[in-house]
Amino acid sequence: MRILGIDPGTLVMGYGVVEEKQGGLMHVIDGTISPTGELAQRLKELYDGLQEMIRAYAPDAVAMESPFFSKNVVSTVKLGQVQGVVVLAATHAALDSCSYTPMEVKSAVAGYGKATKAQVREMVKRLLGIPGPLSLDASDALAVAICHIHTAELKRKYQQHLSSQATGR
Repeated sequence: MRILGIDPGTLVMGYGVVEEKQGGLMHVIDGTISPTGELAQRLKELYDGLQEMIRAYAPDAVAMESPFFSKNVVSTVKLGQVQGVVVLAATHAALDSCSYTPMEVKSAVAGYGKATKAQVREMVKRLLGIPGPLSLDASDALAVAICHIHTAELKRKYQQHLSSQATGR
């Protein structure tokens, strides 16, 4: 399973691709997209960048961190527009997309829902064997991809359990 993780942002969007192979996690790529111009132009640049990543790295799904709700309504609305761009890019590529709360991501990666961004980054680096520097935006995106892989495995096992109960095995 190969997952494109996204940390949405209007000024900087983090991305990371993680692949699960034989029960282990493998770091494929990470980085950021920093669009310029007015909001409409930035959204287009983010969309174009997402389409290129999907073409280049062929993920099985796209996972993103859902926004926290701040007191600044304008920022929250803009972040929602970025999420719409992510969903649109995934849908155009016939990929499933889903989102996870920051607490879900932190719990899945660091084992603690209130872990700091620095703690999450260090766990991501350890889990994926990344020796060098890693931006917070990229580490958040990789953490979302890891969270999705772990969550998908748990859901798959749960569905198997329900199926076996239904068939009496």
